[in-house]
This record gives sequence, structure tokens and C-alpha cells, in this order.
Amino acid sequence: MRIEIFYREQGIDGRALKTLKALKSSVSSVIKEAAIADIYLTDCPELTSEHAREIFSDKVAQRVRIDEPAVSAILSDWNLMVEVTYKPGVNDPVALTARKAIETELGKALSSDTVVQTAQQFILKTEPLTAEQLEKLLGQLHNNLIQRAEVISRDEWEAGKRMPSLYSYKVAESSVQVETVPVKPLSEAELAELSRKRLLALTVEEMESVRSYYRRDEIQAKRKKAGLPEEPTDVELEMIAQTWSEHCKHKILNANISYTDLETGKKEEIRSLFKEYVKQTTDDLTEKCTYLRSVFHDDSGVIAFDDDHLVCFKVETHNSPSALDPYGGAITGIVGVNRDIMGTGKSARPIFNTNVLCFGDPDTDEKDIPKGLLHPRQVMHGVHHGIIDGGNQSGIPVVGGAFVFDDSYVGKPLVFCGTGGILPASIKGEGAWIKHIEPGDLAVMIGGRIGKDGIHGATFSSLALDEESPTSAVQIGDPITQKKFNDFLMEARDNALYHGITDNGAGGLSSSMGEMAEDSNGIRVDLKKAPLKYQGLAPWEIWVSESQERMSLAVQPENIEAFMALAKQRDVEATVIGEFTDSGFVELYYGDEAVGALELDFIHNGLPPMKLVAEWKAPVRPATEAGNGDQTEMLYNILADATVASKEPLVRQYDHEVQAQSVIKPFVGEKSDAPSDGAVLRPVADSDRGLTVTHGICQRYSDLDAYQMAACAVDEAYRAHIALGGDPDIASALDNFCWPDPVESDYTPDGKYKLAQLVRSCKGLKDTCMTYGVPLISGKDSMKNDAQLGGKKVSVRPTLLVSLMGITQDVSLSQSSDFKAADEKIYILGETNGELGGTSYEKVSGTLFNDVPTVHADKALEMYRKLHKAISDRMITSCHDLSDGGLAVAVAESALGGRLGADIALDGIADGMEAARALFCETPSRFIVTVKSDQAEAFEKTMSGSFIAEIGSTNESGRVKASLAGAAILDADLASIEKAWKRFEQ
Repeated sequence: MRIEIFYREQGIDGRALKTLKALKSSVSSVIKEAAIADIYLTDCPELTSEHAREIFSDKVAQRVRIDEPAVSAILSDWNLMVEVTYKPGVNDPVALTARKAIETELGKALSSDTVVQTAQQFILKTEPLTAEQLEKLLGQLHNNLIQRAEVISRDEWEAGKRMPSLYSYKVAESSVQVETVPVKPLSEAELAELSRKRLLALTVEEMESVRSYYRRDEIQAKRKKAGLPEEPTDVELEMIAQTWSEHCKHKILNANISYTDLETGKKEEIRSLFKEYVKQTTDDLTEKCTYLRSVFHDDSGVIAFDDDHLVCFKVETHNSPSALDPYGGAITGIVGVNRDIMGTGKSARPIFNTNVLCFGDPDTDEKDIPKGLLHPRQVMHGVHHGIIDGGNQSGIPVVGGAFVFDDSYVGKPLVFCGTGGILPASIKGEGAWIKHIEPGDLAVMIGGRIGKDGIHGATFSSLALDEESPTSAVQIGDPITQKKFNDFLMEARDNALYHGITDNGAGGLSSSMGEMAEDSNGIRVDLKKAPLKYQGLAPWEIWVSESQERMSLAVQPENIEAFMALAKQRDVEATVIGEFTDSGFVELYYGDEAVGALELDFIHNGLPPMKLVAEWKAPVRPATEAGNGDQTEMLYNILADATVASKEPLVRQYDHEVQAQSVIKPFVGEKSDAPSDGAVLRPVADSDRGLTVTHGICQRYSDLDAYQMAACAVDEAYRAHIALGGDPDIASALDNFCWPDPVESDYTPDGKYKLAQLVRSCKGLKDTCMTYGVPLISGKDSMKNDAQLGGKKVSVRPTLLVSLMGITQDVSLSQSSDFKAADEKIYILGETNGELGGTSYEKVSGTLFNDVPTVHADKALEMYRKLHKAISDRMITSCHDLSDGGLAVAVAESALGGRLGADIALDGIADGMEAARALFCETPSRFIVTVKSDQAEAFEKTMSGSFIAEIGSTNESGRVKASLAGAAILDADLASIEKAWKRFEQ
């Protein structure tokens, strides 16, 4: 049966309108009309036309054609039809949901042989297209890595050509035979070639460690007893590669580094950036931060919210998959980090999502994109769509984040996906952050089935993107399946039906079961028992596949019956695939055949540390003069910069309201269209206590000094927390490093410098967090963000994202950024030092500056505490931190939010400065606040001792004006401000 669904009026199908706009822009204006039909294909004999109409269509808005083409009823004068469907082996979540809907309608399960497929049909009216235009059009409508496109012209249609009634979805089977891979006799060159050929992403030294392991007498004796060959099996080698990948083991952040500051001659030996800077920060703050519960060793960081609840937070990156398939990479990123929350402690419930998405400039000329890379606009729309589907369909609000545009992200986008969760403080008398895995517990996998999708995801993400990057690394998430087992887990958790839990992320079962086995000191798994999407997967593929929506659990034998019964009742597939032991080994079987046995100590502790060299020398730029005179046009240009401009049309497609906890949302003000500094949530309905969620990212500053880039990122996240009304003493941060390859080689000749930038960023991160008292509770690093395609190498700017989750004692005190009324005093808090290096002004003006924005954390913290008291005492009416674009942009945004004017004079804060520096410098640790006249004296007294200056007042003029040294330097009207800032709506 072929079921075609389309809207009664094509004008109400927003997807078609969006598609037409994109095709006109990116392909040709000769494309005149576009329509879309949703296609469902099945060979289910019991499904009737009546069933199909009931299941698949909205009877009010849509029409249905069954086994009859709908094209002429949709667009009578069409001349090109393109039907897009997933390739064999790629997960189709809509088809899975459709299958379940059919079973519900029929009241019975479908046989495993019954086929249910989906497709999307694009129907176009267009003037004749060239071959090049047609190729570009198909590239816009589908991703050749994971989808196929069938094309029919009007002439072919008239000649009788039709779309298939079913697509052939046969997946190429692997040999289930286990391969033995010799390593013992290989030379260094041969070991390197083996790693490259099998996509192991291991260095020669690491491969030599593997070879040495298999030469050990006691290991050979164990293998002989188990019936295993002397040489490694492919299952073992793939597990070693996954476990030792940069993605999973963070080898560079844990390397031994010889660091030299070439300017001072000072040398340091660093044994691990993670241990000496990231983890040490938290260790040093543990006594002060009594709210910490679990940091660095679980799937996310956990802190106390109140006496009865804990909250947790994790941010992951999905850069490499999103470069290949933006939609699949992003949706698996967001549902994957959701699972990190579900796998934390005894399992937390996700309550918010965040995303910070970094792309190349959307206005980049097509000819400037290296061959083999997608255009930034296409990457952005795909990633955005994936975030929408992953978050909205999971019932989790997206409360904050950012879109950042930079030429360096053309090669690999940076896709930061974050999730926060909540769980009881204790369950059955034990802290809910504690989990157990004990010998004798059963190893259980729940959720989706295993396929070829996601194979080599961990090792692929540890390499640069190039022509040989594997398409098998691409996955498609299924949030509906995940939502079902999330609900199931909450019941199973509260009934203590399992001991331990973790998510199946990078490396799949190999990673999750391998990590859990550390707690019990062993595991025995029968890979033949693992549920598969289709037959014919090799044992190594089953073990390392990253097919989505899966969790691994340790279930007590006495609870397994109740656990499985609840899973069946909640429509969650659960399978016992093994047992935790105390053998000291990961023992793998395929039925009765032993296919692997790896010593746990070797797997988790046998990786030799990298030995790297870092050398720092500050880049030299000449001192440059900034603009003087009227800066109005510059303000409009900065407001229209892709990073600064409003992304409201994109952000509005996220659900901020689901779960009904958001207090401060992404947009605020009279028309809810001005930017907020972050989010405030009220996660417990009968409490006024709240959560703040903020971010800091300042990647352009790394061009001058990655130390200040990191310091400014911490300061930006922390000051936004303060601006929202957050408690200065309860804030926890996450660090996410995304770096170009920092290991010196022929491929990366400047590796020593890039590694020195990493060292300096870790120093800046630690120093600033220590001053502010902000512990680091979780994080992630991605170290190979380069693309080598079309003969061109593109590397990302060194980028650190700092995400912060803090406490506000009373959500009613939360501040928003919009001006509230006319005739209120405007104050600036914090000194203005005029730095323009790496700023939005530098980017837009095209002029390089040598002064990087610099954090003075001690002075800033003193001011932040005073501002918090002023907010707590309700002295101010608005608060907005100064970040991208500096003072002028902040005032424009606040004025737009209140639909009010502002008149400011900068003489008291910028004496002797050029106008551009006074208006657009990005000196950190600054705010603008508004205060009613009758509160001004009390406010100034509260802030005494810190730098504050009254710079003007709000009014009803509808204009933002500024003067310096008696001369007008800015006169912008709100209509023009709004037009520039809302460029993405035009």
C-alpha cells in the first residue's frame, strides 16, 4: 500500500514555503513553486484504506491518496518530482512510529517481515534546469550519505514512470565470522598502516602497547584456556580503539606536556591539563562548595538544589557527525546528551536543553566552500532541524544557547548540545547520585535495536574530516523511543529495580558495558543475544555500534522478572545480554564461541600517555586607531552581524514552555523579542528557588590570547548568572574545549603553538573559576576539528564554551534586560578599558587590533556581590550584561525590549577614548542597569567602592543617542535598530 498525504491548501504548508525560499536562494530563481507530500509505504495485508486515513492524516487540514498518485491534485502544472527516503541500514524514526501506530490500530503486533517505510516527495514547478542546477537542487533536498533521491520529470511521468510501491531496503550483510588480526609480527610502519586501514585512530606507540599486551605470557595463557587465538580478534581490536580514542579517553588533555613560554623563557612540565587545571579547580573548591555531590566520574555533574532534590548538567559536542549529516548529527547530539542525564546516578529526569551552534558565515559565497563541504546555510538548517526534533519531540524545553558564526567553522561546525536534569536527593534511603554494579548483576540493554549506523563514531570523531571519513558514523535519533524508556526508567528507579545505569553513547555497548564492568571488576556478554535491526552484523559491529536510544543497566537477578514486566507494560524493549563478574576481564561470546577477552586494567589503564611539546609566543599586531565621529551606521552594521543579530525565527521553533518551568525565557521585553542574558527555571513547583542557565563563548579572542579567551568565557557565563539574579556563591560550570589538532606533525606544523593555546586556556579557566569560586562539575573536549577537503585545510579557531548552572534564591527577583519605563537612570557598572581585539567591531570593521579584552576577576567579584545585593533588595528595574558589541549594542537591545529611547553621555567612563572604543569595546565584567530616581541614592551607596557611573536616562523618544566630550557620536532610531537586528527575518 502506498499512502500519500498532502495539505488541502498548499499555502498553509510551512515546510513547502521554506523549501521554495531555500531553493530560490541557493539553486535558482527559475524554481517557481514547491509542494510536499508525506509518503508511507507498507505491505501489511490487514491495513485498510480506512485504517490508513485514521492513522496518517489530519482529516481537517490534509487529504489522502491511497495507491493513487496525488501529484496532480497537489500541483497541476508541476514538471519535476523528487522523492527522498533513507538508505538501507539508516534509522527511520518516523517509520518506527508509523509501525507502532499500525499495531495500535490493528490491535496486534506486526510480523518481523512486515515492511513499513516513509519518504518525502517534493513536487516542483520550474523552468528548465541545467545539470549543475539539478545536482545542486538534489543536494539541497537530500543528504547523499544517508538518503537516496528518486527523480521523475513530467515527460517521464507521462511516459509511465512511477515511484516504487516499496523501496528495496536490504542491508549488505557482514560476515559473522570473527577475524583474527595479526599484530605481534608487525613493524612500526605496518602497525601504523593497520590503524589507518581499520580506522582505529591509534598512534604507533599505542599500537605497540597493544602488541606488547598480546605478547604477555599470562595473557596468552588466558587466551588459550578461553579458546581464543594468540593474536587479537577484530572484536578486541575495535574495543581497544574505541576505548582509547581521543573522543573517549581525552588523550591530549591528559598528555604529558613540556610547555615553554618563549617570551619569558619559563618552562613547565604538565602531567595532565585535565588533572592539574580542570579537576584541580574543583578539588580546591570542594570544601567551600558544599553543594557538590558527584563530579567527573558519572555521565553528568550533580549538585544539590535543595534539601530534597539534586540537579545535574552535561554538555556534549557532535561536530564531526554534524559535518557529514547536519540533521542526524544534531538530533543524535541532543538525544544523546539527554541520555547522559538519564544515566546519571540512579537516573535523572531531563528538565531543560541548551544548544550553542557554531557555523561558517551564512553569507559565504558558494565558490569559497571547499569541494566536499556543505554550505554553512545548509549545515545550519540541518542542525537546527535536528535540535528541534530532538528536543520538542522529547518534551524537553530548549531554554538557552546561541548561534555563533565564524569563517573558521566552515570545515567543521561546532554543535554543543546540553541537558540538565533533576532527581530526588535520596532513593530508598541512599543518595540518588550513587550507583552500584555488583558481581552477579545481569547486564541489560534497553531501548532501540542495534544496526550498522554509528559504527566507528568514536574513532571517526577523533580524526580530521577528509574524503575517507566513514558514512557509517552517521546516525539518526528517535526521540519517541527514548521518551518511552525515560518514563519507564523513572518508575523502575523509584522502585529500585536496578543497581546501576549508564547511556550507550560513543562506542555503544563496548563503552557502556566496559565502563560499568570496572565497578564489578568484570563482565561476560553474549553478543548473539543483542537485539538487532536486521541480521548479518558481525560481532564487532554489534559491540561498537552507536545505534541510538539505548541504555545499559545492571539488574539484580531477583528483580529481573519485575523489571522485564514493567518494560513490556511500558512498551520498552529490554534484553539480558550478559552478567557482571569479578573476573578482571571483559569476556565476549557469540553464542558458545569465545570472540574476545580483554583485561580490564589494560583496557582502562594501559593507554600510554602522549608526550607533547607546547611553545607560546604572543602574536604581534601593531597598535591601531579606531573610528571617531558618528558611529550610527557602525552600530547598525554590528547589530546585523550574523552572530550579534536576533535569531528569533530560528529560536522560536524550539519549545520553551513544555514542562511549565521557564521564568526568564530566551526573549524578553514588551513584545518578547529582545534578548535575555540567559534562562531562569523553577524546577520545583511549590518552591520559589530557581535555576539559572547561562553560557560564555569568546572564540575570536583566542587569536590574541587563549588565556583571556577562557577567562572572558567564564566571566561572561558568571556575570550573566549575576544579571539574572543568581546567587554569587552557588554556581557550577562545565568546560567544553573544541580545538584544531594541537599535535605537531606534517599535517599540523604549528601544533606546538596550538597546544600552547590550549595550555593557556586551561590556565585562564582555572584562575578565573578559582577567583569566582565556581567549580567545574563536568565537561568535554574535542581536539581534531579540522577538515582537509578539496586540497584545502580548514581549522576551527580554538574555542572554549563555558556553560553555567546556578541557583537563584527567589525566582521573583529574576531580572530581565529590557528597559521598563521612561525617566529611569541608566548606570554602567565596571570600568571601560577600550579593548577592541577579537571583538565584533574588529570583525565588522575589518581592522585588526592588538588589545584583547582582559578580565580583572578580583575587582569584578566584589562588584558582582554588591550588584546581587541591589537586585535582592529590588533596587533596579533592568540589568543587561555587556558582551558582543559592547555598550552600544547592549543599550540598543535594552531599548528595543522596552520600546523606549535612551540618551547617554560617556565622558565619565571613556575620557580620551575614540568614539568606537567607548561604544563598542568588549571590556568584560560590565553591566548596564536602570534604577528609579527614588532608589538611586540607595543603589549608589550599595555599589560604593566599585566602579559605577550614571551615564544617562531612558525616555520615550524612540531613539538611542550617545555623546562623548560634548560631541554627538550616536543617534539611532528604534525602527532602524530593529530592522538591522532582525536581519534573519528578512
